[in-house]
Amino acid sequence: MLTHEVPVLPSVATSSEVMAVLESGLDSMKFIPAGSAGGPSYLPAIGAPIPYVQFCPACGISLANAPEYLRLPNVSCVGGSWLTPTAVVEAKDWSKIISLARQATALSNKWSES
Repeated sequence: MLTHEVPVLPSVATSSEVMAVLESGLDSMKFIPAGSAGGPSYLPAIGAPIPYVQFCPACGISLANAPEYLRLPNVSCVGGSWLTPTAVVEAKDWSKIISLARQATALSNKWSES
């Protein structure tokens, strides 16, 4: 049961964890570690009996595989450190981070228009 009125996005990796989060009254969750927990082929299986649950896959997401996740009806967004690679942050290469953010935004725009 939630006791504080703050936004939360609980992390899940299994259907039993999804059910536990649903019992708390939430229907949006982070799917983590997305890559090793089943990837984009696993989320439709979870969504079949509970299509109203929305996921934000993270860990194992990249610019290359983000579209696979974003095509799924139960994925509202994706997340990941690929947007801010450690070496790029340490080098303070903000133009590279801006470029990565623009690429990610372009993905979002592409799928919202289809």
